[in-house]
Amino acid sequence: MELLDVGLTEVRSALLQISEIVAPPYQTALSLMEQRFQNEHLGGHFPTGLKGLDAALCGGIPFGVLTELVGPAGIGKTQFCLKLSLLASLPTNYGGLDGRVIYIDVESKFSSRRLLEIGLRSFPEIFQMKEMAQEMAGRILVLRPTSLAEFTQSLEQIKVSLLQNQVKMLVIDSMAALVSGEHEQGARRQQTLSWHISFIKSLAEFSRIPVVVTNQVRSRNHDDASRYCFQVQSRDGAIETPMQYDSHLVAALGIQWAHAVTTRLVLEAKSGERFIKVAKSPISPPLAFPFHITSSGISLLSDDGKEVMGPEINAIHYQGHNEIINFGMEGLH
Repeated sequence: MELLDVGLTEVRSALLQISEIVAPPYQTALSLMEQRFQNEHLGGHFPTGLKGLDAALCGGIPFGVLTELVGPAGIGKTQFCLKLSLLASLPTNYGGLDGRVIYIDVESKFSSRRLLEIGLRSFPEIFQMKEMAQEMAGRILVLRPTSLAEFTQSLEQIKVSLLQNQVKMLVIDSMAALVSGEHEQGARRQQTLSWHISFIKSLAEFSRIPVVVTNQVRSRNHDDASRYCFQVQSRDGAIETPMQYDSHLVAALGIQWAHAVTTRLVLEAKSGERFIKVAKSPISPPLAFPFHITSSGISLLSDDGKEVMGPEINAIHYQGHNEIINFGMEGLH
């Protein structure tokens, strides 16, 4: 009013007109759904081959965001990553993405022999064809950074490779192993992690491909109980934290990382059975599916997921599991 020498009415009118121009209009749920169908190639899902899980996730692993696999050592995270990498390399008529995969193998658990075994048992019609096995395996590009610094240097190269090499999936196995190997602690470590989180998320959004990252577990402490678990209110109004857990494990990397991932799949073992649990998803309720690992990879024992309630959503179990698995070509990694 002072600079332009105009009245309050004129200023309010100008602000209203400017707001109408620059503010995004509201959208109905119907219009958003129609946009999704029209742009399925930009916001689609990649089927995992696990029917019940794919149905829960409205098609599978989402494009353009981070999907996390978290669980204790030996539960099957790398097995899942190998199967997903193989599927992404397959031709589209076999349900694949017909492209290359960048597989960042931090813990040196990637096994080409196991990959080929999964392919041979799952898709014999492809992998028994002359030179097809070599062609599929040749589409998976494996990087093995030995430090967070090496990983950081390779991220920019990965961004270029996503365009030049027709890359259709990025797998990082595992992010926690990269961070845990560093000596930085406290705020400095969180700052470093923040940069990597932002960059990996930007890679997912920029390339519109599925990005799968594995995470380790760590022991639960008192702060976790007060910060992450569901709290209930007692009759006298006091906040109580339920403590009846048989699990003392939580996902590593903390709450900042948990907010960065769009979908969190927990792999756990309870009462002698393995479960894949949809612990976090914007499109699915918390569901748990029993699974086992065979020579053809991960398979669900039932396509009907059991709904998970309350604190069990975030709990990670690894008790009562002593299953021994033998493979024809190579043992479990």
